[in-house]
Amino acid sequence: MVIGFCIAAPVGPIGILCIRRSLASGLRMGLATGLGAATADAVYGAVAGFGLTAVSSFLVSQKFLLGLVGGVFLCYLGIKTFRSKPAEQAAGAEGEGIAGAYFSTLFLTVTNPMTILSFVAIFAGVGLGSGADYRSACLLVLGVFSGSAFWWLLLSGGVGLLRSRVTAAWMQTVNRVSGAIILTFGIWALASLVR
Repeated sequence: MVIGFCIAAPVGPIGILCIRRSLASGLRMGLATGLGAATADAVYGAVAGFGLTAVSSFLVSQKFLLGLVGGVFLCYLGIKTFRSKPAEQAAGAEGEGIAGAYFSTLFLTVTNPMTILSFVAIFAGVGLGSGADYRSACLLVLGVFSGSAFWWLLLSGGVGLLRSRVTAAWMQTVNRVSGAIILTFGIWALASLVR
């Protein structure tokens, strides 16, 4: 659980997205965003924990393509967030919005090659995942998911408590700032591919 919590906790583009969605649409939307990231963390935790070196090697070998797709999607999401208006977000269909929040975040997190590298490095550093039995690996993956999900619950819940105090003008500022930050992460991801 500690590993999942620690990998999820640094506030990057997914954290910014979770905060913005929690402010704009409430706890359920923010939590759906976070659970998408937690699911991707669990998938990558399984790859590292079960020692699936072939899958891990394939994902690492596709670092450029995954980084390109993830960077372009972050740029798109940043521009869309920057240009969005608070009233439009509140009018969206909540059921579709929650599924969309979950799957878009799952996609963003899975296309981040640094996630798998983080898990491989952490697991190797603490001696986990190498030669472990299936039961231990399953418990490890469940722990990673639980720790990550707990972080996203804390973040979206804490931000959701502030939602009633947020005005439309303040939300517009949040959209612009978070959109610019997400776009910056996307540009940085794309720029890092050419180094």
